[in-house]
Amino acid sequence: MKTTIYYCLLLIAAVFSKADAQQQLEVFFDFNKFDLNPAAQAKLDEWLAANKEIEVTKIYGYCDWKGANGYNDTLSMKRVNQVYNYLISNKVLVAAGYETKGFGEDFIQSKVQSENRKVTISYIPKKPVTPVQVPKTAYQTLTEQVKSSKPGDLIKLENINFLNNSDAVVPKSKPVLAELLCIMEDNPKLQIEIQGHICCQTNGDVNDVSTKRAKAVYAYLVRNKVNRERLSYKGYGITRPMHPVPEKSVQEEDENRRVEILIVSN
Repeated sequence: MKTTIYYCLLLIAAVFSKADAQQQLEVFFDFNKFDLNPAAQAKLDEWLAANKEIEVTKIYGYCDWKGANGYNDTLSMKRVNQVYNYLISNKVLVAAGYETKGFGEDFIQSKVQSENRKVTISYIPKKPVTPVQVPKTAYQTLTEQVKSSKPGDLIKLENINFLNNSDAVVPKSKPVLAELLCIMEDNPKLQIEIQGHICCQTNGDVNDVSTKRAKAVYAYLVRNKVNRERLSYKGYGITRPMHPVPEKSVQEEDENRRVEILIVSN
């Protein structure tokens, strides 16, 4: 019994030790801007100079409450991307499976509005290690995948989820939509077809859910001022499954139930 308690205490201590090791940096932005201002860049440079051996695990973006929710979601994600690109340009180590998220104004706001216009960087001080060789595309962001794509390439939108048998996007998928919007805004020549797929339905897509889900992504981009001529959408039902239907596992269902973008022109 004493041995069991001892090992439990060791496990708890290890968990808290790992949590304590993670540190955080905040950088602040000008009103309605996502570019790094001189103060933010100076703070990042000072931090990088003092922290040569770190691993970034999370980058979160925030906005003040002014402006529409959708606009603030996009703006917060643009701030995240700006910081991410700055870190990469300075050869900062980013953890495999790192997390980025734009919260917009959806968080507990400070009464001082300038304190809400920020990005937080979570990181772990660590000694450099020999990186594990992984496929080049294993941890590519959507932005990176589109940048290296060519016409005819299919790219899966990771973490796009919908309510059951519905075209309603769940709230946690909003950062993915915001990133796709940023990509469309930053690449004015990019044209895509949004493709919807479903799982599980051996009788076919009776309610045309795959088309409705593809159209939901299309509608989001159009609402945010992306030219309709650069977009199209199509539902494929279960005609292009990654695994035979009926699926044999939840993982196979998840992989069949997806939204992809076809690069038409870039």
